[in-house]
Amino acid sequence: MDRSWVPQDTAGILLVSADPYLQEEAKRIVAAAGGSLSTAVDVTDSVHGWDSADVVLVGSDVRELPPRGRPPTVLLGRASDGDGLWKLAAALGAERVAVLPEAAGWLAEHLSMSGSPDPGGMVMGVIGGCGGAGATTTAIWLAQAAADHGVSTMLIDGDPWGGGLELAVTAEDIPGLKWPDFAETRGSLDPGQFRDSLPFAGGFAYLSWPGTREPIHSPDAGAVAAVMDAARRSFELILVDIGRSGEGVRNLAWDCDRMVLLVTAHLKSAVAAGRILSELPPMDAGLVVRGSSASLVDAGLIADSLGLPLLGVLPEVRGVDAGTDMGRVLDYGRRKPVNRFAMSVLELNGAVQ
Repeated sequence: MDRSWVPQDTAGILLVSADPYLQEEAKRIVAAAGGSLSTAVDVTDSVHGWDSADVVLVGSDVRELPPRGRPPTVLLGRASDGDGLWKLAAALGAERVAVLPEAAGWLAEHLSMSGSPDPGGMVMGVIGGCGGAGATTTAIWLAQAAADHGVSTMLIDGDPWGGGLELAVTAEDIPGLKWPDFAETRGSLDPGQFRDSLPFAGGFAYLSWPGTREPIHSPDAGAVAAVMDAARRSFELILVDIGRSGEGVRNLAWDCDRMVLLVTAHLKSAVAAGRILSELPPMDAGLVVRGSSASLVDAGLIADSLGLPLLGVLPEVRGVDAGTDMGRVLDYGRRKPVNRFAMSVLELNGAVQ
């Protein structure tokens, strides 16, 4: 699936870094993407070009930003930076992270598209603040509601340890590619071919980890980035069931434009959600509370404690847990309380006009 990228409009790109390796990699990648690169070795040197650049790249050697409201577009780093790279990105407010040289192909594609007036579809992440909050079920219901209202929608399984989202979506064996099929992907994927390669159920496309016990070949960060770019160019709304592993947060949360955090209406759940929230990149986020007649904590109080707007209360639907094991989550999504909940979340987040 290795495809060459075709540069669109030439973009003015600023790199802020004194790291010779990152400077050389950026020169090579920007040249391939058809952009124009200028380099500043430190924050002071970058002040005059920061606001006028189409894209701002910041190296992992940078620890402060100029007095500007605009965050850097991409933080560049090396694999040896480890988890500290994502922590730095969160501190700087970077929109994306590129680990070089693995993410060189993705970065070239990202830069080549930076001059386009169409940013592509909106990516909404769904993540549980604690176990059992219902993130996977919620992601499926949101995708179903969006598709029912005419929005071109894709659902992505972001948890390789979750047993396979496909098992909850449908009991049928629907043909289409899964995550391991993209393990060798590099560069750019054709949007039409990508869309046609995916399975569809409930009116939306989905990309799942296999629901089997066999060992799987996981895509690396570059392949994941290529898939996410293709998804943006193929669909209006992309919902990502991120999962609660560090791998899912690192590889997928940074591609999201908005985030829905789910908790149960209990104090312990709210505390756990606060920890998850601190690991997420800076973005618009809202809260969904899974309530019941036995709930001990008011949903509004939980939202206030986390500093998030309350998007809705996930209705309790009898039998949904058993239905998940039987691939019948979509059946429950057709119920009026579920549909009202899903549409409320989507409207508040601006995903459905």
